[in-house]
This record gives sequence, C-alpha cells and structure tokens, in this order.
Amino acid sequence: MRARSEYLDWLIDELAPLGTIRARSMFGGWGLYCEELFFAIVDDDVLYLKADALNRAAFVAEGVAPFSYTARGKVQTMSYYRLPDAALDDATALQHWARTGFEAALRAAAAKARR
Repeated sequence: MRARSEYLDWLIDELAPLGTIRARSMFGGWGLYCEELFFAIVDDDVLYLKADALNRAAFVAEGVAPFSYTARGKVQTMSYYRLPDAALDDATALQHWARTGFEAALRAAAAKARR
C-alpha cells in the first residue's frame, strides 16, 4: 500500500464541503470517493477528476490531459482529467472542478441503475 501524502490529506480536507470524502489505495495511487462514489484519482500528487459527455469539454478547453497508464506495452487512457493548475490556488475553483467530477460519477451511477 502506498503511503498517504500531505497532498492527499490536504485534498481530502479541501474537498470536505462536497460531502464525505475517503481515499482508497489503488492503481499504485489513490481513488477518491465522495459519498461512496468513485470520482477522482490521485497519482503522484496529481488530481484527476471523472469526466463524461457533459463536463469533458470544460477540461479540454483548459488544455489538461486525461489520466493514462501503460499496461502490457499499450497506453490506456481513462476518462479522468487533470485538475487545472490554477484551481490548486483557489479553494472555490478546486471545489467547483471536483463537483463536476462528482456530478459525472452521479450520472454514471444513475445510468448503471437504469440498466
């Protein structure tokens, strides 16, 4: 299990206004859950937030990259996008971006429940 970092603990504190936040070790990094919905990845002290058809364009407009990793020699990309750097210095912006990731997780859960 990877040790928790000061950055991860800081994120959990900063994101608390969204709801109950917990971190779970995974992918060699951390998965973040809000109200038990997986909505973010923290890898090497970088926050990636869940994206879908409704919020992806905002991430793309900011020029941030999606989370990717290499498995079996192939690059795999997930629909989680890096937090824009400017949001690290502004709690309101951080919470706004995180809320968009949480809302994408809510939409995914609702779609899964309808199946």
